[in-house]
Amino acid sequence: MGIKVEQVSKRFGDFQALQPVSLEVKSGSLVALLGPSGSGKSTLLRLIAGLEQPDTGRIYLSARDATHQPVQERNVGFVFQHYALFKHLTVRRNIAFAMELQKWPKERIKHRVETLLDLIQLGSLGDRYPSQLSGGQRQRVALARALAIEPQVLLLDEPFGALDAKVRKDLRDWLRRLHDDVHVTTVFVTHDQEEAMEIADEIVVMSHGRVEQVGSPAEHLRKSRYALCHELHWSR
Repeated sequence: MGIKVEQVSKRFGDFQALQPVSLEVKSGSLVALLGPSGSGKSTLLRLIAGLEQPDTGRIYLSARDATHQPVQERNVGFVFQHYALFKHLTVRRNIAFAMELQKWPKERIKHRVETLLDLIQLGSLGDRYPSQLSGGQRQRVALARALAIEPQVLLLDEPFGALDAKVRKDLRDWLRRLHDDVHVTTVFVTHDQEEAMEIADEIVVMSHGRVEQVGSPAEHLRKSRYALCHELHWSR
């Protein structure tokens, strides 16, 4: 499923969180929204998910106008930074939760849960509770839960921000391999340039509610080096 954003903006009170922005995400790609806090990247992600409504503009999912479509009808999986797992449910029940809400057949739920447990490499931990898992393991469960209903779009809001450096690095590598396996269109928010460079097919640089630059990691690196050289030249 491709994503198209046309002149979308969002204001919260007196704060213009997102200027009118336009963006296209190719079907099956993995795109990073890169920028500092307050740049508008999380707001844009929430607008695509349907968790917020835009003040202006249109949002299209697979060429279908989804601007005012309810969250539950968008077939989008969303992963927050702080896991948001249900503490009183086991890993299996957490993963199964959305499927149970949608009243999937029990055997189909069971098969899907076991498939996802294998995918996130936690097959032996299905009966544990979130409190019995490490931070990295909890984030894998959150990803599995988001993938459970077979979404066409996966949205990740700084998914590794609460983890230590080594776990973040391991999970970055794992997410890239996971994406290559499932090929779901994925957009993730990060303020970490290294993270964006390692994972993404395309990087969208945001600042002050605007899209400043769009390109591959190689193009982003080339422009960053040019900007640095230019700055050093004029600082002499």
